[in-house]
Amino acid sequence: MTARLPLTLVAGLALTAVFVAAALLSLVWTPHAVESLNIAARLQPASAEHLLGTDHFGRDMLSMLMVGARTSIAVAIVAVGIGMALGVPLGLLAAANHGGVIDDLVMRGNDLVFAFPALVIAILITAVFGPSAFNAILAIGIFNTPVFARVTRGGALAVWTQEFILAARVSGKGVVRISLEHILPNIASLLIVQGTIQFSLGILAEAGLSYVGLGAQPPLPSWGRMLADSQTMISFAPHLAVLPGLAIIATVLGLNLTGDGLRDHLDPRLRRRR
Repeated sequence: MTARLPLTLVAGLALTAVFVAAALLSLVWTPHAVESLNIAARLQPASAEHLLGTDHFGRDMLSMLMVGARTSIAVAIVAVGIGMALGVPLGLLAAANHGGVIDDLVMRGNDLVFAFPALVIAILITAVFGPSAFNAILAIGIFNTPVFARVTRGGALAVWTQEFILAARVSGKGVVRISLEHILPNIASLLIVQGTIQFSLGILAEAGLSYVGLGAQPPLPSWGRMLADSQTMISFAPHLAVLPGLAIIATVLGLNLTGDGLRDHLDPRLRRRR
């Protein structure tokens, strides 16, 4: 009988799908152009023309949120991809050389990167190259690398002790082939769950970097930038801060629920308990 999907996974996927759909839709259509300014229509409440009102430049808030979703999701996806592309091979390499010089070098390098939060890394990068969405991606990706390296190493070490790995070594398979054919497939579910978690953290990091001016730059909309622009007007136009804040909360909540649901669904021990 097919295992029933956890409720948290269904709820998380549904919530996440709303924002992904909005981001994809913004590629081809938005209710209004986000680049067009209409000062005469600034700070309008919700209406038939502007379903979520307008901001201090007269831009449509719904359109801004849709394009902001595209920015946040794109930054997070690429940043997590960079973290996985760098961290997973490093973790596999460290596990294959457990207790050796390479293992020590990889783990000490991870400790060094962990000493600098993503915001500090972003400040260092933007001090050299200037603030941009690309530099935010680079900063978040560098910060994600040691996370995936540690998770990969921990999961791989547990698999290396299994008897089927010993059989593979006896059959003449090398370390690289064992890592790719046996270790990586057995820790794939672990990496998927961790990737979902880092995806949500990536959206938070992008919003934080944009809030302090180190992420996406105008005129490209970003949820963090929208929050920063609204902080002086929150007393008479609270929707400018509430709407992007709720978008960040809902997206991160959906991704966290998806991660928890995937963990419950992919872990056979938790599946048996249900």
